[in-house]
Amino acid sequence: MHILSTITRRIDKRRAELEAAGEPAGPIALARILWRGMFHIISARWYLRGCSRRGRMVSTIGKPMIRATGTIELDDEVRIISWPVQAKILVDRPGAVLKVGRNSRLNGLHLSVSHSVTIGDNVRIAPYTIIIDNDYHKVDDHFSDEGSRAGIVIEDNVWIAMDARILKGVRIGEGAVVALGALVTRDVPPWSVVAGVPAKVIKTLTPTLS
Repeated sequence: MHILSTITRRIDKRRAELEAAGEPAGPIALARILWRGMFHIISARWYLRGCSRRGRMVSTIGKPMIRATGTIELDDEVRIISWPVQAKILVDRPGAVLKVGRNSRLNGLHLSVSHSVTIGDNVRIAPYTIIIDNDYHKVDDHFSDEGSRAGIVIEDNVWIAMDARILKGVRIGEGAVVALGALVTRDVPPWSVVAGVPAKVIKTLTPTLS
């Protein structure tokens, strides 16, 4: 029933969007949308076959690059999008863990996990974003194989705009917005907008109900 109600809700929403745009919203148009959605769900079973957990109605658009040496856990309705650029998700060490919450959208990002990355519910991550929890070499030895590692937490309802950089050890609070091109090197308060290099708070938002 959960899957059926979700599909019905999405079709109704899409019909309303098509009608508002003055585009065809009849049975044929909706059938095409439904077919595409089912194809994206079926293709996810192949592309995400290395994941430890894949929730209901997880989907992929395009062909992502997935490396699951560690653990990848995807909750219900996660969508991984490889357009206009391929999404790359690399959990590259045994024991490393990536968790992605319900209804989150990962679009064309480069996500490298050597320790842990936790992404909450209803998170939107735009193309060309880089999220990385490992320095990969020491500051005083550029040819070393070990760098400093620290987990990253992105809480619920966060929006990360294009070309942002999220570095190790940070927590991005609920409802925050990371602006285009920002470099996040320290924690981001909930319901704030950060921008710049390094990222700083430029605006405080009004919290909304989740």
